[in-house]
Amino acid sequence: MGRGPDEMSTPARLAAPGEGIGRDELALATRNHGLPLEALRHDLTPPGLHYVLTHYDIPYVPDDTAWRLTLGGRVRTPLTLTPADLRSLPAVTTRVTLECAGNGRALLTPRPVSQPWLVEAVGTAEWTGVPLRLLLAEAGPATTAVDVVFTGADHGVERGVEQDYRRSLPLDAALATEPEALVAYAMNGAPLPPQHGRPLRLVVPGWYGMAHVKWLTDITVQDTPFTGFQQTVAYRLRQDPGEEGEPVTRIAPRALVVPPGFPDFMSRTRIVRPGPVLLEGRAWSGRAPVTRVEVSTDGGGTWAEAEPAPETGHRWAWRGWHHTWTAVPGRHVLCARATDAGGHTQPLDQPWNRGGFANNVVQRVEVLCAEEKS
Repeated sequence: MGRGPDEMSTPARLAAPGEGIGRDELALATRNHGLPLEALRHDLTPPGLHYVLTHYDIPYVPDDTAWRLTLGGRVRTPLTLTPADLRSLPAVTTRVTLECAGNGRALLTPRPVSQPWLVEAVGTAEWTGVPLRLLLAEAGPATTAVDVVFTGADHGVERGVEQDYRRSLPLDAALATEPEALVAYAMNGAPLPPQHGRPLRLVVPGWYGMAHVKWLTDITVQDTPFTGFQQTVAYRLRQDPGEEGEPVTRIAPRALVVPPGFPDFMSRTRIVRPGPVLLEGRAWSGRAPVTRVEVSTDGGGTWAEAEPAPETGHRWAWRGWHHTWTAVPGRHVLCARATDAGGHTQPLDQPWNRGGFANNVVQRVEVLCAEEKS
């Protein structure tokens, strides 16, 4: 399919003032789904509750015996591997929190028109597979190699460009031992579900979800920078359409609250009773370990430090926290914010960009504290 004159240089459009969510965005929202926030209580997210973002179609793979993963390009020894070949190699299991780069997009003003995430595009799983660096070492990248390109089996059209889904990592990131990228074949101890990349996917701890290529079919080592659509057009932080922009990479710090009490069906406003209320949630960052979580019960006017859950030893996964709030009758707005060891703290105001990426503004949970009915 051909390209329009501006399709390779112009980011997705912004919603006009007053423009509501359109049918195209609703169609995306029915295909993709976020984590129900009450499921933050799970250390490991059940696969059916883990967030899903699929760019095109979920490939149909009734039997993975015919699947092949090729590793070639600027390498000494090209490889062709089956899922069974990978399962025969020494396995590594890593607990990783994945978050969509567009998480929070629907809360922005003006709103970038795309998958309308609120704050639920996240999940944590244990991924089992083979370290990418070991496969690359066996293939032997050329001394001139700079990028490693990953191709998924999902195929479609985006802004007029027909394409397979492709992303790349710099060679040093692909070879890193911390974080260590995996070619994964299992999720939470079971074969990958179809929506999570069966039979093979890439997992890159600490990076936003666009880097974790699903339905992986090919790995190509290049001695020139990769300039594909998903790398140089999509997933860039831009303020203006003509900017080259900065690439989206590591996950910014975020804390989320498990909504307390019980909800109103339509508004999702939470209802609690007066007295002690346990506030709990999760916090994570792909840039540095989270060192502090603060909670506000007045919309961010005042803050109290939350108590962290015990260390789990899983650097690339979220960490629990809790705080006891004495609720009084009335309406309240709960917030939580995370700070990591690099000094990065969630902002109170939206960090806006045209794609709606890496928006880690603090969550706001509306709560009504009501007396028991007599």
